[in-house]
Amino acid sequence: MCGIAGVAGAVTPTDHSTTRAMCKILTHRGPDDDGFYESGSVSLGMRRLAIIDVREGAQPSSNEDRTVHSVFNGEIYNFAELRERLLHAGHRIEGHGDSACIPHLYEEYGLDLFQHLRGMFAIALWDERHSRLVIARDRLGQKPLYYSISHGRLWFASELKALFAAPDISHEIDPVAVDQYLTYQYVPHPRTILKGVRKLPPGHLLIWEDGSIKIEPYWQLSLSTTPYRAADELDLVEELREKFLEAVRIRMIAERPLGAFLSGGIDSSAVVAAMAKQSATPVKTFSIGFAEQAYNELPHARAVADRYSTDHHELIVEPDIAELLPAIARMFDEPFADSSAVPTFLLAKLAREHVVVALTGDGGDEAFGGYARYLQCLSAGGGRRLPPPVAAFGRRVGSLLATHSLGSARLRRYGRGLARIAVNDPADRYAATVAYFAPSESRDLYRPEFASEVSGSDPYDLTRILWNSAGYDCPLNQMLACDYGLYLPGDLLPKVDITSMAVGLEARSPFLDHHLVEFAADLPVEMKVRGRDTKYALKRAVEPWLPDSIINRKKMGFGIPRDEWLQGPLAPLVKELLQNRHAAINQYLQADAVNSLINTHQQFGTEGPRLWALLMLELWHHEVLAT
Repeated sequence: MCGIAGVAGAVTPTDHSTTRAMCKILTHRGPDDDGFYESGSVSLGMRRLAIIDVREGAQPSSNEDRTVHSVFNGEIYNFAELRERLLHAGHRIEGHGDSACIPHLYEEYGLDLFQHLRGMFAIALWDERHSRLVIARDRLGQKPLYYSISHGRLWFASELKALFAAPDISHEIDPVAVDQYLTYQYVPHPRTILKGVRKLPPGHLLIWEDGSIKIEPYWQLSLSTTPYRAADELDLVEELREKFLEAVRIRMIAERPLGAFLSGGIDSSAVVAAMAKQSATPVKTFSIGFAEQAYNELPHARAVADRYSTDHHELIVEPDIAELLPAIARMFDEPFADSSAVPTFLLAKLAREHVVVALTGDGGDEAFGGYARYLQCLSAGGGRRLPPPVAAFGRRVGSLLATHSLGSARLRRYGRGLARIAVNDPADRYAATVAYFAPSESRDLYRPEFASEVSGSDPYDLTRILWNSAGYDCPLNQMLACDYGLYLPGDLLPKVDITSMAVGLEARSPFLDHHLVEFAADLPVEMKVRGRDTKYALKRAVEPWLPDSIINRKKMGFGIPRDEWLQGPLAPLVKELLQNRHAAINQYLQADAVNSLINTHQQFGTEGPRLWALLMLELWHHEVLAT
């Protein structure tokens, strides 16, 4: 696990110094070592967290005649197999780890090399013979990669904050990105919060040659419409079990201490069970909880830890949230409003006291259909267009409940949700289930000048494109396509990468193994959601391993007492930052509308997600942009 940075083009000695400065900013990602390759056309740099081939795995890596050089962030889990293949083909490889294979794979396969990698990665590779820079990102977007073109040069880095060290990188904010952030709680790729910087999409490579770029996909997930055949069910479940065990096993390869996050949900519990079945020593497991029992999963995690006699570590956290939130904002390069970043960071911090690598359960919901919103949308019409009178009636009832529900926070939230999903278009209906601010709501908040700047953009278009690109009328798969294309790479994976890397911890998720993902994508939809039962196939595969209380418990999510904190310990910070006439968000939002949100939340406790999004946007301006 590392951080990478560099520049290609007409590179000067000053640019080499800048690459070193960018890598210094990335030290938290790689506290063990650094390395650089410098020429008149390229500057490559990296910071290393040594996990595999600890002694000899320094980077950059090069081929035999020093015409191909690479830096790499991530892990290639099939590197031993690839290394043997390369040696058999006559390559002479320095070192015994995964990074050493990359230049030789380029020699052997050219741009097709990424098809052979099984893992998570961001790679930058310089081909000296062709004066070509290739940067690439793993299939699902586990490792981040930002880039910017300035004065005929291409700059790239693992984190946006590293690019701040590069000259001529504009800090001008992209208004469309702000609009998308307020909708989705993150800025979806390829945009970033800054106009002049982009994220390389997952499963894509970028080729810089002769001063021009070409971006192309090397992998795309296809979700199957295979009909369900009951006779195949036992075979499919058994094959799933074996593929999952393999995905876990190859992620247990490490020369540094290794453990697992354990929340007590089915995904992380399955990972721990599979680790225990393949480990000669007790698995180290890590769990956190809160004093507020509605958010405390420790008893469930402990049940799994006890069953497998893990070396279990747990902590009930009572953070000084008003002090912690600015630090969380600084970790993230862009505004980020998923409040579960707080417990994820605290969990990573706990784990790093004992291990350097931690396996996680991320990706299980997307692969096997685990979110409650899938059931909500399927029951609200699925992929069908609602008749206009039905949609209009739903919106009227929802609006009444949202504003006149006798002070009941639950009814108010239900009413808002009903009003949002009572729309004709099924893609919009799904977007409404994940939106913090629906477009109609955000436009009512915007200052006229800002509303004019984003008037030609509709953030729901991102969901519509993914929904329609699925190419078939299968609502569950269309929802999964949206989550694979937006939510997973935009929210869940950056959250885990950034919070774990902030403490020098490598996080690995077996559910994001592309072999397992492709197998899950080919499963009949009835093996994912059957009736009201989500994750049907996964539950059948792991039910011999886990207590019934884990298999059958209601999904809880990795939450915090966000709404209560905003009414209590965070209320002074909200007032200080958001009700200040000099607040940065005043350039986007009407002060009266912000005050109304704050007052409504203090009275009813219903505006937590939206208020949190505004608070994190303001903190980002203070903690990142202003520094």
